[in-house]
Amino acid sequence: MAIDASIFKAYDIRGIYGKNLTEEIAEKIGNAVAQFLRAKTMVVGYDMRPSSKPLAASLIRGITAFGCNVLDIGLSSTDMLYFAVWHLHADGGIMVTASHNPKEYNGFKLVREKAIPIGEGMGMEEIRDAVRASSWREGKKEGRVEEKEILQDFVQFVHSFVDAKKIKRLNVVLDAGNGMAGTVAPEVFRTIPLEAVNLFFELDGNFPNHVPNPMEEKNNEQIIKKIKEVKPDLGIAWDGDCDRVFFFDEHGNRISGDFMTGIIATWLLKKNPGRVVLYDIRHSWYSRDTIRKAGGKPSLMRAGHSYFRHEMRKQNAIFGGELSGHYFFQKSDFAADNGFIPALMVLEMLSETDKKLSALLEETKGYYISGEINSAVEDKIAAMKKVEEAFPEGKHSHLDGLSIEFEDWHFNVRPSNTEPVLRLTVEALHDRKKMEAMRDKILKIIREG
Repeated sequence: MAIDASIFKAYDIRGIYGKNLTEEIAEKIGNAVAQFLRAKTMVVGYDMRPSSKPLAASLIRGITAFGCNVLDIGLSSTDMLYFAVWHLHADGGIMVTASHNPKEYNGFKLVREKAIPIGEGMGMEEIRDAVRASSWREGKKEGRVEEKEILQDFVQFVHSFVDAKKIKRLNVVLDAGNGMAGTVAPEVFRTIPLEAVNLFFELDGNFPNHVPNPMEEKNNEQIIKKIKEVKPDLGIAWDGDCDRVFFFDEHGNRISGDFMTGIIATWLLKKNPGRVVLYDIRHSWYSRDTIRKAGGKPSLMRAGHSYFRHEMRKQNAIFGGELSGHYFFQKSDFAADNGFIPALMVLEMLSETDKKLSALLEETKGYYISGEINSAVEDKIAAMKKVEEAFPEGKHSHLDGLSIEFEDWHFNVRPSNTEPVLRLTVEALHDRKKMEAMRDKILKIIREG
């Protein structure tokens, strides 16, 4: 059968279930990943989507046909899968999830030993080519499947990053979005003295309330309404597979990932001065300035969780944050994103400082940033060239798309990996009108050519 190459993305494999992603394709992918890793043992987990369990079963058939044993952790979050691969000393793992995508999607996140990511330039192309060439390989004997309970070990792991005894009785609104946080969050917070209002904790991959993607404002209407109603200390929401987490202050304002990166970095650097903290190209200069002020070493990164996880190890970074809500932590030889460690850290931070989350954001005033703005563009390269030619002054960088810095403002424009879209972020210091004027000027160049 013909395999649609477009399902192989920069960071994962993702498609529409029953169309370009089927059980037959999943079986081929399982076998190809086992081949690529020359694996003896792999971990498989899956989320709450109706298609996830049958896709996981097919993956397992392909893996065990190669002769590789499988540790089946069942219903799990993606950060649980990463932890399990490291904790159980497996040769790799596959998480069945389409994360924050609508219900018709599904896919696979791939890692090798120690939860090291497999993405573009890291093995994804080889796996894609093996699947498309139907490069099936069988072992001398079929691998075994062992069901493995990992949740309580995971809870113990995430608790090791904080002093849970310091967390006071805080009022919190939690939105699981009918995703895996509905199973994992109750266990993570079981021994934490929270007064919690839980929204949409029932596992339902049809997402009857909203798509589990807090990056889109329309999906936050219910949690914002509830925050304004009950007036808690803060709100927390997760995406569908829990590798991303989002925070809301006591007024219902969602706090962007760059500001949260600075806040969490400051907290960590108090106990770990001088360490490297990663932040991505889309971030406000607040992240960079705050990391320096806290005695850390800021390191600028291209966007993408696979790249972050590699650089966490390479630079021995203590922490990293993406605008998209991925937060990365290192322990021993493990480095990965996690949706529950940041939540516990923020609870500990609010308890120790006895401050509201909005008060911790006071220092972000004066950083006027547009957020990421998408523009449909047929010829992305030509559009980016016109933007670059319009700003010959300034410091130019091509770390991730095009970045140009001036003394008091900067911008980044980068192409989407999967769509004819350019993404723009603009920031100015102490001058909202300047940010808005430069934003509009660059958008005009992009959209009018």
